[in-house]
Amino acid sequence: MADKPCKENPMQGIPMGINFTTFIYSLSSSAMVALGEAADPSTGKTEFHPQMAKHTIDVLGMLKQKFDQGLDEDERKLLCDIVYDLRMTYVNKSK
Repeated sequence: MADKPCKENPMQGIPMGINFTTFIYSLSSSAMVALGEAADPSTGKTEFHPQMAKHTIDVLGMLKQKFDQGLDEDERKLLCDIVYDLRMTYVNKSK
């Protein structure tokens, strides 16, 4: 089954400093901070936050699974709609 395209991107042309690699590194850094393996950049403290660490690791695991298995049609539509709605809100508030 061919993927149906998402709605048009209302943020087309707005430079975004994120790609998949930076996103994964960001999640990884957040997990390392939550594990107490790196200092929290906002406080400079190193603390273990097990629930946050588990949540971030689970998000990375879920992303890996989805890339291995693919999104089903309902998940694809949900993600498309949420991203579109958030982008529209961002564009409208940024005017």
